[in-house]
Amino acid sequence: MFRIIKADERHFADFGWLRTYWLFSFSHYYDPENIRFGPLRVFNDDLVAPKTGFPMHRHENMEIITIVEEGQMTHRDSLGNESIIGVCDVQRMSAGTGIEHSEFNLIDINTNFYQIWIEPNELNIEPNYAQRTYMPTKWKNTLLPIASGKEMNNAIKLHADATIYRSTLEPGEKVTLEFDSPRRVFLYVTAGYLDIDDHTLGTKDQARFEWDKPIDIQANFDSSFILIELPSEKGFGYSEKTLLGKYSE
Repeated sequence: MFRIIKADERHFADFGWLRTYWLFSFSHYYDPENIRFGPLRVFNDDLVAPKTGFPMHRHENMEIITIVEEGQMTHRDSLGNESIIGVCDVQRMSAGTGIEHSEFNLIDINTNFYQIWIEPNELNIEPNYAQRTYMPTKWKNTLLPIASGKEMNNAIKLHADATIYRSTLEPGEKVTLEFDSPRRVFLYVTAGYLDIDDHTLGTKDQARFEWDKPIDIQANFDSSFILIELPSEKGFGYSEKTLLGKYSE
């Protein structure tokens, strides 16, 4: 399975203060064929106008990750956290039994950020918050894990079987993603062009695929992307024996 969704196939909504691309069904956008990719439930590419933002609202039982591409967002939540999320920062909220938060662009330019929702391994945990700064040099010509359910040095802890990577590649550079077992992969090109296997992706294109061997990702130009590694769903459903009617008590 290897599916490419082109940039112009994304769902776009314009609310004036917010111009957004919803990569999965979200709010009033509903597509029964595009609800989730494994436990990855939301990937929004948001552009927020100056002096506007999201007022206080509530989430439950979701890992919510914010990555700022340009500008900055000011965060407040019901746990008492107040912070600024900038272009080198990654924020994670574990909503658990419930958390309320607001996010505002209080500066004088547009802020572009990505919001990612991943379903947790365990429901109704105590809500908690984490934020960490990663300098862009750390993800240049490499895959840098920035949030993970695995024990990875310096990656923010996720309460989910998933790992989020950032990478910026110079022309001709490549990175290789290797797996110990089959995994699902979601990749979003934030800028440039990438070759993956026999496929080429451009700016704001996305790929969704399942893989069980090393993956080479190569840049044709200066390029950047976000990659999310998720559980495989191979083998989910009926066995071949059952479908062929060869099972007996």
